[in-house]
Amino acid sequence: MRSSVLASVLLVATACGGAPAPVAAPPSSSPSSQNPERPTPAPTSQPAPARAPASPTAKAPAPSARAAVPAANTGPAFAARALDVLAGLPVKGRAPKTGYSRAEFGPAWADVDRNGCDTRNDILGRDLTARTYKPGTRNCVVLTGVLADPYTSTVIDFVRGPNSAAVQIDHVVALSDAWQKGAQQLSVQERTAFANDPLNLLAVDGRTNQQKGDGDAATWLPPNKGYRCEYVARQISVKAAHRLWVTQAEHDTMARILRSCGGIRVQAAPTAAAPAPAPKPAPAPAPKPAPAPLVQPPSNVFYQNCAAVRAAGAAPIRSGDPGFQSKFDRDGDGIGCE
Repeated sequence: MRSSVLASVLLVATACGGAPAPVAAPPSSSPSSQNPERPTPAPTSQPAPARAPASPTAKAPAPSARAAVPAANTGPAFAARALDVLAGLPVKGRAPKTGYSRAEFGPAWADVDRNGCDTRNDILGRDLTARTYKPGTRNCVVLTGVLADPYTSTVIDFVRGPNSAAVQIDHVVALSDAWQKGAQQLSVQERTAFANDPLNLLAVDGRTNQQKGDGDAATWLPPNKGYRCEYVARQISVKAAHRLWVTQAEHDTMARILRSCGGIRVQAAPTAAAPAPAPKPAPAPAPKPAPAPLVQPPSNVFYQNCAAVRAAGAAPIRSGDPGFQSKFDRDGDGIGCE
């Protein structure tokens, strides 16, 4: 993602007790790097559970001119030890959740870098392999792909449609957690940058993401213990970049994890910039006769559950659509029954 919102805080890891090695990063979305081979799952210290049922995937399409999202292994040359960056984070109590809503972080999956593709599809394009795209979207809307899930160390097939929630985009530092640890003091533009920061976003197993909820490191860590060093270091990177704090319990858990990580490092740099302001609109043309009123959709639409939404052909359903209910939007991204 060619974006000023791209967090300039990135990870460089060393294997525990070993020589320095780059942190495993999600696959690049550059079309030229697409590989139809299935990816290797993230490392784990436990036997990996059985992979999700496979579904057929088509061969990746030819490259397009759409800009690629940078993988999370590039950035400033200066690197700092994660423990040192953690030591510089303020330690405070959790602020009240009063006033929090998803809308406080801007439109869900906004195209903040204006590359013609929303953030959700940008991250799917970055983190999945063997991708196929919806024709006519210039390699934006991902239809199928394969995910090596870092949270569970399993391989999951993504197919857009009724079962697309098997792969979800996780905010590594949850929006609600950020709200209670400093984001209330940020501007809407800065919060929008935070919500769309590629460093704070990962394509992961949907069920595991639901279990995480808005937990911080003190209350939730990935089941894949082999990924916990990178996960904690990434959270520290994001909180440092966006001027957020940690609680004492969160700090202590992070420090305990990092002490077993062999000096894992994070990239330290200034906070990611907020999205560029929209250009001023052109002068309005002379008014034209008002068109005939459009037929409005019925306002009394009601769906019992997501199965009813899909049966009516209304999935995914978005906030503001007829029949939308908050229970359909379990991950709070403004889109239900994904």
